[in-house]
Amino acid sequence: MNLRNIWLLLAIAGAVVPWYYLAGFLAANPLDIAGILAASTVNDVGRGFVADLLISSLVFWVYMFSRRPDGPAPWPFIVINLFIGLSCALPAYLWINSGRRSRQNT
Repeated sequence: MNLRNIWLLLAIAGAVVPWYYLAGFLAANPLDIAGILAASTVNDVGRGFVADLLISSLVFWVYMFSRRPDGPAPWPFIVINLFIGLSCALPAYLWINSGRRSRQNT
């Protein structure tokens, strides 16, 4: 299995696994953004994970915009990051980018 296929599998897993857990929360609590934020920041551990995710997302966005002339357009991956999650957006970006690079090298 090549690295490009690994990026694709990780993007799929990054979409499915977090939403599996979020679906359980949403089944018990209709779409309630305030409730999601309250549940994810109920203690210092949760706040630490949220801070890590926000900082990691910001780093990813800055990286994408810095690579803009050579890399894929960043906006679709920002939408994926916001509505699905970083665990899907980052490997999806790497998957698309690796395909672009392999076409440029041939």
